[in-house]
Amino acid sequence: MLLSLLFVAALWAGIQNALAGGGSFVTLPALMLTGLDARTANIASTLALFPAQMTTGWVGRHNVSGVAGLGFRALTIISLAGGAVGAALLLLTSSSFFGHLVPWLVLFATAVFAYGSFFSRLKEGEGPKIGAPAAGVAQFFIAIYGGYFGGGIGFLMLAALTGAGLAMRAAGATKNVLAGVMNAAAVAIFLFTPDIPWLTVAVTCAGAVIGGYVGALLLRRANERFVRAFVVLLGAGLTIGLFIRSGG
Repeated sequence: MLLSLLFVAALWAGIQNALAGGGSFVTLPALMLTGLDARTANIASTLALFPAQMTTGWVGRHNVSGVAGLGFRALTIISLAGGAVGAALLLLTSSSFFGHLVPWLVLFATAVFAYGSFFSRLKEGEGPKIGAPAAGVAQFFIAIYGGYFGGGIGFLMLAALTGAGLAMRAAGATKNVLAGVMNAAAVAIFLFTPDIPWLTVAVTCAGAVIGGYVGALLLRRANERFVRAFVVLLGAGLTIGLFIRSGG
């Protein structure tokens, strides 16, 4: 029964990621409801959502670009390194500490998602504001955060890439691929983590992949603003629930 509910949650998460992002806001609590602690649920969510994420990046690969004098290869290397550092930090974090930390991470991710969805005024075609060193440093720290937790990395990268002068269409495609790259480093490390609930991961992955395909078909018809509003409400409710659960 729990696996059936998890599959449905992952299905919705895949649709949500394709339409607006924020799918981890669904998979994280769903995996925790199966009895996983917060850290293991976060690792399982990263592993399960990765195939669908790579598919999204592959579809838009022709629009990827370097930025502010940094080539795409350099951005890829930076993202791999940062993602690996973030994943290693997560494995060094105790389950109990991460359980107390995750409400704050979800709160931060929800705030970033809400700002990027409804308050940001990112404009296509604006001139460069930050140079190559700043863009590289920003991407490295975003990748660390992505490997450690990952919620809200899409909007963090959009802000950094457009701030460096990249047009919105190219920035969107580039951040999709780089998100997959940084999570690839995390996945490569997590694969060797003991006690991974592989059946749970497989069920979640199957639901997310199917949902991602359905979401791609719905993309032109869905009211994206409504979906984003739902993500923010879900994130707010999840934040409150996690704070109550952690006693923080």
